[in-house]
Amino acid sequence: MVLSLRRYTLLLLPFYTLAQTNPDIANTAQSDTVREEAHTNNRGGQAVIFAPPTRRRSVEAVEVGTRLRIDGRLDEAEWQRARPIRRFVQVDPQQGRAATFDTEVRVLFNRQYLYIAAVNRDTAGRRSLRTPNFQRDFQSRAHDFFGITFDGFNDRRNAMALMTNAYGTQRDLLSFDDILYDTDWDGLWKVRTTRTDSGWVAELQIPWQTLRYPQSTDSTQTWGINFFRNRRATNELSAWSAFPRAFPSGLRMEYAGQVTGLKPPPPRPNVRVQPYVLLSDDAYNGSETSNNRTTRLKLGGDIKWAINTSTVLDLTFNTDFAQADVDRQVNNLTRFSVLFPERRAFFLENASLFGAGLSAVNGLGEGGSMGIQPFFSRRIGLATLPDGTSAPVPIDAGARLVYRSLERNYGGMLIRQRGITGSPATDFLVGRYVENVGKQNRIGVLVTGKNAHATDTTDSRQDGTVAIDGFFRLGQSLNYSAMLIGTQSSESSPAKGGGAGMAGYSQFFYRSNQIVGWLTQTVVTRNFNPAMGFVSRSDVISNSFGGFLVNRASWLPKWVRNFEPGAFAELYHKASTGYLQEAQWNLNPIWFTFQNAGNFGLFVNPTFQRLDDGDFRPLGLAIASGKYRYVRYSVLFGSDPSRRVSYNLTAETGRYYDGRLSYGRASLILAPVPHAAFTLSSELNEFRNVGGYTGTIALYSIQNRLAVNPRLQLISFFQRNTFTDRNVWNVRLAWEFQPLSFLYLVYNRGVYAGSVASADGLIARQQERHLIGKISYLKQF
Repeated sequence: MVLSLRRYTLLLLPFYTLAQTNPDIANTAQSDTVREEAHTNNRGGQAVIFAPPTRRRSVEAVEVGTRLRIDGRLDEAEWQRARPIRRFVQVDPQQGRAATFDTEVRVLFNRQYLYIAAVNRDTAGRRSLRTPNFQRDFQSRAHDFFGITFDGFNDRRNAMALMTNAYGTQRDLLSFDDILYDTDWDGLWKVRTTRTDSGWVAELQIPWQTLRYPQSTDSTQTWGINFFRNRRATNELSAWSAFPRAFPSGLRMEYAGQVTGLKPPPPRPNVRVQPYVLLSDDAYNGSETSNNRTTRLKLGGDIKWAINTSTVLDLTFNTDFAQADVDRQVNNLTRFSVLFPERRAFFLENASLFGAGLSAVNGLGEGGSMGIQPFFSRRIGLATLPDGTSAPVPIDAGARLVYRSLERNYGGMLIRQRGITGSPATDFLVGRYVENVGKQNRIGVLVTGKNAHATDTTDSRQDGTVAIDGFFRLGQSLNYSAMLIGTQSSESSPAKGGGAGMAGYSQFFYRSNQIVGWLTQTVVTRNFNPAMGFVSRSDVISNSFGGFLVNRASWLPKWVRNFEPGAFAELYHKASTGYLQEAQWNLNPIWFTFQNAGNFGLFVNPTFQRLDDGDFRPLGLAIASGKYRYVRYSVLFGSDPSRRVSYNLTAETGRYYDGRLSYGRASLILAPVPHAAFTLSSELNEFRNVGGYTGTIALYSIQNRLAVNPRLQLISFFQRNTFTDRNVWNVRLAWEFQPLSFLYLVYNRGVYAGSVASADGLIARQQERHLIGKISYLKQF
């Protein structure tokens, strides 16, 4: 089940689909060269990885003396002064061919802003537009969108991406070598859109302070830039400067064009201050939570100081994360620790610099299921409860300094966590240094330190981690990465996570238009304990290898885009004994990706498990120690995610240790209009004599999103877990009354069973309820 479910998640890759084109008077000769290079790299419809263009496409930015009104209408005379660029080229499905519909882009600027306008023509007009919801950082696989990537330093490595859908919902991120991403970075910029019977228009206003560019003695600058569009009705991705479809993000900046004639103001220190005021009402009711109610007022905030174009200092005081999404409950049936995603804004920014390591969520089984990260920010400010959910621990203050340049990147973070009952006051320190080597190689080191202060009942404790890592791009399609990590603790007892430990990994990863393959090897010793990090499992030596084809043969039906058969395997030996503990072979003879981005796949998963005394037991089931061999079968089906009604289905069955397990998961997404979206999900695990248990464990959830526009939304979430007998509610009203300034009204409620039975044998229900009002205001100086 692990590999098949992971295989499904990669289909959520960002960016996918688009558009058509007319002659570009300004760039005809140049674009013809690009087209010719793209066409010569197509072989029988199976496009190859072509080299970056020897001659970059160019667009000239035009200076204006007025401030434009941003309304998505382009009725100011200034827009007519900018010469439009057109002639977009398909990335997918017909790499190198002209886009199906014309996209027209203009670039203006004044002393305060860079302006970009895109006219996305479509003969089907409003009827063809797909916008399932107004979620910021939307899943672009399901939306029409227009996007821009900037390379202000013109180093062809780093990118800032800004995207908008047809209703002005924003998506933005930072990318480094198209390998590391800050997907939750939120830039300060503004966009408005209009929709007509001939397509849709996007008008963007970007403050120079949001963009990153060097100090220059020249009066004008030239940056790397690219534009791309997703026409979702036909699932077509196109770009102004073409890139191979194996890199669908559009963030390989060596394939980008350039924008000339820019006259940005000299970079100068700028400060962004974002204070907040919070009022909360907290109530607890139960024999174990006690019965009390408190009201509190909380003040705090963040300061961001861009010291120069390369260095940014972030400060946070009395940090609050009331607006963050609640964690989703998970019933873990694998031998891997669950990696809950970071959802808190302060830790999400610049996560790509500090988040070194092997990701445990590569999706689609790509790279394997092991994850090793020497630093994982969720270790700060959150305590894990016995049922797997998390509870916040107050953060008094924190600071983060980050420096990025063409030659090197480095940064440090210092956090002070307040002491509360059951959790001592703790200091967290992390430092990171990365040296860029050659065009796209890196060597780095990461150091962490954790100091837990002494309390009346516990001694102080210090934990440290040192990691050395490297990333090497051996070609356009082949990457190699490796890391070696050591941990040390002042605690002498290995049973309490003390002593010294070691871990490491090595990974080759290959991706072309036709083949995806990997070889990943990891080792984790028994005493390895990254107190500020994450590891999927300890005391293990793992080998993961496999791959799949991406086939577009002429025999495929027109409604099928890719046929992707594959096979992969994962082998896990216990490091301390050398015994084989787990082996999974996954045969995937059928995987179809449809033209509408739906999918269908079949999997056969022969498995070997060896359970020793003290090993993990899924959901605490009393499975006897011994060796188990079984085969599981699964089928996955997903419909077009851009439709008003879409769904995902997963079914799996077969032997499971000493019994049988049937697993099913279904999600139904209803999006009748972009202003309203509803998701209903259920997950069922039916056990038959597994560890002597026969029964069904279920997870149910409902999520709603009601939006007046992308800036005013009501989001609600409910989840019930029958295994923990826990119900969770989260309701959040969010109003962005000006860019990155918010008003939040939040309601959280949890109901769960206690752990101690009363005299009559009944277990009392424990309840907690939180009402929160929070307002934050961003001011940029």
